[in-house]
Amino acid sequence: MTYAISDALQQAVYQTLIADPAVTALVGSDIYDALPTGGVPITYVSLGPEEVQEASDKDGAGVRHELTISVVTDTSGFQLAKEVAGAICDALIDAQLTLNRGHLVGLWFLRAKAARSNSGTSRRIDLTFRARVQDI
Repeated sequence: MTYAISDALQQAVYQTLIADPAVTALVGSDIYDALPTGGVPITYVSLGPEEVQEASDKDGAGVRHELTISVVTDTSGFQLAKEVAGAICDALIDAQLTLNRGHLVGLWFLRAKAARSNSGTSRRIDLTFRARVQDI
């Protein structure tokens, strides 16, 4: 198994988030793979780093992805960031993502880390999910 399904997984995650009413009520369409040039929104979601490991088994070729989705906000306090993070978890956990290559076996929440920026002006929550995908 290879890294070949990574793009399909990211597209499916993005489509799920951009179509979720709770997520879009909080951040609109401000969900990015790469931040826009110029100014960034006060609150946005960023599809971030991932680690991928081969995970084939007797059922077939597969990979395990640990992907990070970040919520970043310049609002004071963590309340909004936590609301967005919760909506993302609700949208993705147990979601039946449709991939344009391969098949999602499962998607699970692993951990979150909430932190202030070094300057203290922004808040960030990094959500890490584990996905198991098989190539068909």
